[in-house]
Amino acid sequence: MARIDAFLKLGAAQGCSDVHLSVGVPPMLRMNGELMPIKFRDLAEAELEGYVTEILSASQNDLFEKGNDIDFSYVSADGARFRVNVFRKDTGVGAVFRTIPSDVPTIDSLNLPAVVTRFCDYHQGMVLVTGSTGTGKSTTLAAMIDLLNRTRKLNIVSLEDPIEFVHRSKMSQVIQRELHTHLPSFAEGVRAAMREDPDVILVGELRDADTVRWAMTAAETGHLVLGTLHTTSAVKTIDRMVDALPAEEREQTKSFLSQGLLGVVTQVLVRTPDLRSRRAVCEVMVMNRAIGKLIMTDQSHMIPSQLQTGKEAGMHTMDQALLAAVQAREVDPDDAFAYAQDKRLFTRYVTDGTAIMKADVTQGIA
Repeated sequence: MARIDAFLKLGAAQGCSDVHLSVGVPPMLRMNGELMPIKFRDLAEAELEGYVTEILSASQNDLFEKGNDIDFSYVSADGARFRVNVFRKDTGVGAVFRTIPSDVPTIDSLNLPAVVTRFCDYHQGMVLVTGSTGTGKSTTLAAMIDLLNRTRKLNIVSLEDPIEFVHRSKMSQVIQRELHTHLPSFAEGVRAAMREDPDVILVGELRDADTVRWAMTAAETGHLVLGTLHTTSAVKTIDRMVDALPAEEREQTKSFLSQGLLGVVTQVLVRTPDLRSRRAVCEVMVMNRAIGKLIMTDQSHMIPSQLQTGKEAGMHTMDQALLAAVQAREVDPDDAFAYAQDKRLFTRYVTDGTAIMKADVTQGIA
């Protein structure tokens, strides 16, 4: 058993989402969004490097020695899975282990909006799940793949960095490929997937122009494409997609978005009222003619008004979703207040007066 497994086992027993290891401080666990140190000595550089290199393959160790960050999946001695990032910083080695649940979650268990299920009924087009790092995008996509796998007879090709949830083929065939292990880049992975008779292609991240270009091509040629972006709203997602490609491709990109983009789900993780767990709260945009026209005429800044009035289609802004969750007592109002854009809507529910005072200063709440 690798020595690092002891920390991972402790983290799993505590129900943490991440285990952080860094030189000069004790190991830390992320519990419900907050980092907490465990009772252990400060990690020395040689000690931590020994822990880390013990679980790296020869090729991964070569890359790490050359100064590269390493992303990979790791299975501990007791069968627990983790997504790992290993890096170097000013004080030495650092590593973060993200816990991957053994069971693939369902859309219902994650309390995702019903429209997420409807997105899985499409045969062609693109659905984007967005949010900042650590907001559960991969978990939402895993739930969508699981639904497709259980209910439709499809060929699903999943391109990941690294492979997180392991999908066993059920009604569908699920092919999971890992960046730098099975494919050199996401763009090359999408290009290759289109030759593998796919029905659904999951792209772990639309991180560069080539990947965006190939993903749009796949969506336009009869495939359902699921992807992620590190954007925090539907508007920012549209703008990022348009800006991802050269200026001469701008009109073509806007045309695709107005016709081929099925929807955008942007999520944050907000603590529950008992502060013992977190749940996803989502902004949802469903493409329609009005939104398509706003995109084509460079008026994406007006999309929020469409979300506010698009309840029948399953749309809502993040503030609407947060407010509904607060009123239903599903999330902590103080945490929801921190994520809200228009904080005035939430002041009556907030219990932490200092948070309101800080917002008054930074945002000018009247």
